[in-house]
Amino acid sequence: MNIKQLFVNKLSWKGIYKFCCMEKAFLQNILAQNKMTSHYSFDRVSDENAGSRLNQRAASIGFIYRHIGETMNLFTGFFGIKPGVQNTTMGMTDTGQGKDTAQGRELIKQGYDILAQIIETTPEEDWLTMIDTPFFGKVTRVRLFCHILFHNSHHAGQISLTLSKGDIVPDAMD
Repeated sequence: MNIKQLFVNKLSWKGIYKFCCMEKAFLQNILAQNKMTSHYSFDRVSDENAGSRLNQRAASIGFIYRHIGETMNLFTGFFGIKPGVQNTTMGMTDTGQGKDTAQGRELIKQGYDILAQIIETTPEEDWLTMIDTPFFGKVTRVRLFCHILFHNSHHAGQISLTLSKGDIVPDAMD
């Protein structure tokens, strides 16, 4: 049901307010869950293990970590927010961009803060408007928002696997 259908169905203002607030609360809960689940991996990333890889060809933990933060920030451009972050990882090869994990941590924090801001400032009816992306073609705002969270979870899993099975490969980071 969208806002127009609420008026057609003659719901009270209280019902409309409850519906709109539920949608915002729903998205806030999804964001909070992604943040909590991903941080089980993120909180274990350090400068000491940033160079760990599953194998010689795989990206390092530090690179993946930075990539998550960059992507969160860069994708907010599709929501009309100027990212202020330069892409050093999307479509790039790991050449040591993730050595400084404090930068990656800050990018991720900034990304989550911006996503929370998007939830707060996006009118309910705008979540189903289409956004043209170079990756997926036209998708709704809510689908792109969910993709960002899926992307975080995907890479959090890679980090977790590398922490448990990977080794530091010194030649790849030097």
